[in-house]
Amino acid sequence: MNKYSSSLLAGAVALAFSGAANAVVIEASAAGVMTTNVADATVIDFNDGTCGPASCSGQFSIVSGSTGQNAAPPGVVDNYLTVPNPDSNGTASVSLGMTSNYYGLYWGSIDTYNSISFLLNGLLVDSFTGTQIAAVIPGSADGNQSSDSTNRYINFFFGSELFNEVQLSSTNYAFESDNHAYARVPEPGTLALFSLGLAGLVYTRRRKSA
Repeated sequence: MNKYSSSLLAGAVALAFSGAANAVVIEASAAGVMTTNVADATVIDFNDGTCGPASCSGQFSIVSGSTGQNAAPPGVVDNYLTVPNPDSNGTASVSLGMTSNYYGLYWGSIDTYNSISFLLNGLLVDSFTGTQIAAVIPGSADGNQSSDSTNRYINFFFGSELFNEVQLSSTNYAFESDNHAYARVPEPGTLALFSLGLAGLVYTRRRKSA
């Protein structure tokens, strides 16, 4: 069975959770942070109109500004990724070209109908809904386009687990994001957590045998 826990944690306690076997640590950076603080992470800023150095496929568009279907995350004045496009229900895949155990993204106007999944060679490693992510901040996944509780840089630390593809899905307009980042971090992300400076609320997910 899966066991979920979320609590207000000091840095040392959060690091202890990140060291647990098969744990995923999800951390929300402080309000106003728009990109990763993980050293040597590869960043996709979409400013050249592509997902380089990764590659994207599926239902997505790289846009700037706001329209009736998508809203630029607060502070973003250049290009960002919006999913889905052109349909109102779809998935975009980001193929990393390497195995990683860390992923971060500036997630704008978090909605209940947004979700993110991590895969290794086409097999699902784990997935999370907008509702689960909003709880980390903490906030409600109500799609507010300006609130700090629904627009935040989200960091995923997978410890010993690896992935090489990330899927962004939405069953309505839209899942907006920017400054995606990925890396292989040390055992199992402790140095990265130190460098980030925890915002406070950390969500841990551990697999346990029934």
